[in-house]
Amino acid sequence: MPLSTWFRKSALVVACGALFAGSALAQTPAPAPAPAPTPEHTFTANVGLFSEYIFRGIGQTAGRPAVQGGFDYAHSSGFYAGTWASNISWLEDFGAYNRSSLEWDFYGGYKQNFPDPYGDFFYDLGVYGYVYPGRKNPGVFDVDTWELYGALGWKWVSVKASYSLTDYFGARPSASQNKTDGSWYIDLSATYPVGETGWALLGHVGHLDVRHDGSDNDPTTLGKVSYTDWKAGVSYTVPDGVLKNVEVGAYYTGNDAKQRFYTDLTGYNTAKDRGVVYVKKTF
Repeated sequence: MPLSTWFRKSALVVACGALFAGSALAQTPAPAPAPAPTPEHTFTANVGLFSEYIFRGIGQTAGRPAVQGGFDYAHSSGFYAGTWASNISWLEDFGAYNRSSLEWDFYGGYKQNFPDPYGDFFYDLGVYGYVYPGRKNPGVFDVDTWELYGALGWKWVSVKASYSLTDYFGARPSASQNKTDGSWYIDLSATYPVGETGWALLGHVGHLDVRHDGSDNDPTTLGKVSYTDWKAGVSYTVPDGVLKNVEVGAYYTGNDAKQRFYTDLTGYNTAKDRGVVYVKKTF
């Protein structure tokens, strides 16, 4: 073989090898970027407009709208704290306060997922306080309420138990010194995401067990204050754009509470079944 021909063939082989090598390298997928580290401190805020404020199945604003919002802090260790507020009317509507239009809540706790292979399960422990600034009428018991709570959950469903450390929102039989601290509320809730659509199905069943609850004819008891409530609805959260994290939703709620105890001085039954619509933004 002439030397010139040998050089031409050798150059062609090298060129083809480089071409195939470059093609193979080009087809090798780039390594996935490392996940962003979890921030040590996280601050969030939320604000919402609701057609009515419903708390554990009971109306707090007598059929009128409510503006609500709060601030939350979370640490990467699992500790968190926050505050939340809403307008209310029930204290004035029931004649307990002569001036009161605000519920101001404070809470803190510890929430963490279990280690693998049970990482989809989580637990949550904390304390929650409901504070009502205003002027009480004479003879009214303090309605500020503090509860301990504990919850267990899996992804989008959880069960939570709340235990009252104080009288349950001022409920106490006037003819007795029996207190209602030690009351329980059990809450089974679910927010089921419908794929990646932004839609979610909402469901809830809860039961309130008020201490010293009893017969309507016994003056030393409150008269069937305990009840079971439920809720079913749907929500949609905008995934991106200028309306990112805006949530709109609607739900229907009901309970088996006794109307007599939950009807205010205006004749409004705060325990009646009703529908609620809302819009909320998280920052």
